[in-house]
Amino acid sequence: MQDQPTALERFINGILPENPVYRQLLGMCPTLAVTGGMKPAITMAGATAFVLILANIIISLIRGLLKPHLRILVFTLTIATFVTIVDRFLAAYLYEMSKELGPYVPLIIVNCLIISRVEICASKQSVRVAVADGVGMSLGFALALASIATVREILGSGTWFGLQVLGEGWPAWGIMVLPPGAFLTLGLLLGGAEWYGQWRSRRRARAGG
Repeated sequence: MQDQPTALERFINGILPENPVYRQLLGMCPTLAVTGGMKPAITMAGATAFVLILANIIISLIRGLLKPHLRILVFTLTIATFVTIVDRFLAAYLYEMSKELGPYVPLIIVNCLIISRVEICASKQSVRVAVADGVGMSLGFALALASIATVREILGSGTWFGLQVLGEGWPAWGIMVLPPGAFLTLGLLLGGAEWYGQWRSRRRARAGG
């Protein structure tokens, strides 16, 4: 059996090398749906981080008790508990944002990013490693959402976090805050991430040779 990655490796991999959006293509539904502006994107990233980190902790703590035929059920119930908490919190304290995000907060329950992390890491490694993995993946997910939302909000509205950054005369590209703009931005950034990854690989190969 191969050695599992360390806590530091899990943390670093989650941010860029195994970025959940740009490298693994996970969590595409919220990535496309809530990145029309930075505020909803960051709120979704925070909600996902809360659920992912706490679910990782709980699953890691009970990993010795998990039965193979029940593990997916336990994962889902654990994730659903924390999703309910964050959904009720948003509804109570950030009502307008809760309405803007709509059904996408409850849909965190079936986010492949979270289910995959509790299966791949938390159910097999210690709490320390599970926390590092959750934090790294959460940062990677936040980075992806923030980068997409930045492009869409600036080009689509001329603002960033609601603040005017391109001047009142900026001819807003309305398509960027609509669904086609989400697909276009994601495609371009995915292409850029893939090009960068290949460029780094070639550079390392030349250095090694």
